[in-house]
Amino acid sequence: MKPHPEFTALVTADRDRRDNFKTLLSCVLPRPIAFVSTISASGVPNLSPFSFFNGVGSNPPAVIFSPCTRADGTVKDTIVNLREVPECVVNVVPFSIRDAMNEAASAFPPDVNEFEAAGFTPLPSRFVRPPRVAESPVQMECKLVQIVPVGDGPLAANICIAEVLCFHIARELLLPDGTADVTKIDLIGRLGGDDYSTIRDRFALPKPGPK
Repeated sequence: MKPHPEFTALVTADRDRRDNFKTLLSCVLPRPIAFVSTISASGVPNLSPFSFFNGVGSNPPAVIFSPCTRADGTVKDTIVNLREVPECVVNVVPFSIRDAMNEAASAFPPDVNEFEAAGFTPLPSRFVRPPRVAESPVQMECKLVQIVPVGDGPLAANICIAEVLCFHIARELLLPDGTADVTKIDLIGRLGGDDYSTIRDRFALPKPGPK
């Protein structure tokens, strides 16, 4: 292995928050996309993608995603809804629905149903009130455990910790061991700006044994 000959220190406290945001996105990638459906207290569904997302445990199964506060300091509808109805569905995003997912990312008013606006088909969930996305091959029904704020003001994080109550996996992807076939799921990941990636190129690294 060859070490890098030189490094530059970009001290976050000395930089504009937007510059820190751009640098972070360029360094942490590719990021999986949580296509999160929530519902307001009045019954209006919301559907939004978030690339600050990952699985964080299996006992119980849990995920985290973070709808950051907007650049103008307002809170996204997903957070408003979760505070009113602490349930959601985390849908995955394959290549086939990339354009409609991107349309759902538009800044619609709170009374707009993004399922209708972006052309998605809602499916009733078994354990939670928000609907699932029929066009997504994997849907995870979740109950909110906690929202953890990190910072305040524009671009501050709102880390949502959610326990998975139920997995829905399309039959053509379901393997006998209860997992999804990663050779067929064709998910996309977020890079920076307008750029995305696929998971079509893979390699294996067997886990080392005891030393």
